[in-house]
Amino acid sequence: MQRVRLEEASQKLLGLVEAALNGEEVLLLKDNQPVIKLLSLEPQLKRYPAKAGSAKGMVWMADDFDAPLEDFKEYME
Repeated sequence: MQRVRLEEASQKLLGLVEAALNGEEVLLLKDNQPVIKLLSLEPQLKRYPAKAGSAKGMVWMADDFDAPLEDFKEYME
């Protein structure tokens, strides 16, 4: 974890941001007390729209998937 005085941070801002993007926490100090913490946010996953037929061959359904179940036969009568 880097600890940098605010006066220095203004001169090194791009480097500090780069360090935060690489997963390092950076504390900015004022009067030797931490006042700001720079850290990277988790990147959001890019979601692409689904394409028709993209799962073709990945899904299997039994021929009798909609047949009544024996356990519920009494409720069906």
